[in-house]
Amino acid sequence: MTLMIMGWQWIAILVVVLLLFGGKKIPELMQGLGKGMSAFKKGLNEVEEEMNKPLEENKKEEK
Repeated sequence: MTLMIMGWQWIAILVVVLLLFGGKKIPELMQGLGKGMSAFKKGLNEVEEEMNKPLEENKKEEK
């Protein structure tokens, strides 16, 4: 069984979210979600830089 969400189901989900949170809270929720995603991406980039740092130092020492 696949979990494909059809067009009318998206509309139903949006209506439920609108009823639960109201029109004024949705922009605040989206802003918080955007900030959270950007912080997550920043954290991933920092971890990747830390992991690559020893490799770059080893390459410099070999030359």
